[in-house]
Amino acid sequence: MLQDRYEVVAFNTATQSANKIHDDAVASSLGFKGGLVPGVDVLAYLTHLPAANWGRAWLEGGAITGRFERPVYDGDRVEVIAEPLDGGDALDLTLFDSEGLGCAIGVALRQAPDQPPALDAIPVAAIADELPPASPEAFAAFPDGVLGTLEYGFHADAAETYLGEVRETLPLYRDERLAHPGWLLRMANWALTHNVLLGPWIHVGSALQLHGAIEEGQRISVRSRVADVSERKGHRFVELDVVYVVDDERVVAQCRHTSIYEPRGVREAASS
Repeated sequence: MLQDRYEVVAFNTATQSANKIHDDAVASSLGFKGGLVPGVDVLAYLTHLPAANWGRAWLEGGAITGRFERPVYDGDRVEVIAEPLDGGDALDLTLFDSEGLGCAIGVALRQAPDQPPALDAIPVAAIADELPPASPEAFAAFPDGVLGTLEYGFHADAAETYLGEVRETLPLYRDERLAHPGWLLRMANWALTHNVLLGPWIHVGSALQLHGAIEEGQRISVRSRVADVSERKGHRFVELDVVYVVDDERVVAQCRHTSIYEPRGVREAASS
């Protein structure tokens, strides 16, 4: 039987982050009710139902796309509802806040639509000693758009902290000692923050395709490239293509990660 509902109390994991969009005072000055729960963590909530219904097979070859309609705030009890599509091979996902407003929408696929890219699709590059402030010119200055590479090891005992932060209750990750897909989305954030200097900024959506489960002791190389830089309604956006390579041997995931790196309100405040 399809598990189609999941409730979780949202938790702002980033109150001490350098990104002050998660700080109550700064976020309030930009028109929000308080500090925003990180988008990557809201997407982690969306992953619960596809993982609950499809298990490890989804981590090894599924996909999820999500974007945000409204902020999610710390302490709010939110509910994710899934509706089956395509005979059950896809799930339409909506996250509602405690007032019944839709805050995030997504679609999970049992099978990822694309094959994994080549191992060298995005080359390894060094992170600069001095990071440039984020701007269209700064992003254009990266050779072929390639950002500096990040390297992380996966250790299930340490990952328990992450599972607690995103309030993940599925036994799958603990019993089989597997990495949570939301952790990969955090790495996509880090690919941005480790390569440019940012003020308050907002993650607005991601499309993640999974090509293999990440297991205990494996090392992940996070390779990223600037795919697009644009401006819409006064907000400045950047889209990254991110490829995750395990032990320099195989691609286990790919992601298109979209952020507002300079919100309109920040620009207006700076110019006033």
